[in-house]
Amino acid sequence: MRIGRAHVWLAAFAAGLVLSHSAVAADAGKGQQAFMKYGCWQCHGTMGQGGTNGPKLAPDPIALEAMSAFIRSSNRQMPPYREQVLPNEDLADIHAYLASIPKPPDYKTIPILND
Repeated sequence: MRIGRAHVWLAAFAAGLVLSHSAVAADAGKGQQAFMKYGCWQCHGTMGQGGTNGPKLAPDPIALEAMSAFIRSSNRQMPPYREQVLPNEDLADIHAYLASIPKPPDYKTIPILND
């Protein structure tokens, strides 16, 4: 199988996209601000817990690459957010914010729930 120039260029471009996502030092504090600024909270709740119009995003969000792909090309109820509207840096920060949200305590460790 012979690899053409277009294939080599496409592979280099894809690698660059992956590296650009991982090279960004994401900031959870900025991510929380961006989550509010871009209106994510309106459907997903202020802590990504989900709501009537949007699914739960935190804790344990999906991988940044998968989240980015969905946000950029959504054809569901959520409109797509192109990079011109939601820059990659802000998206990485939002992901860091969602990843920073701790899991709730196990209900078995809450005395009032175990009476």
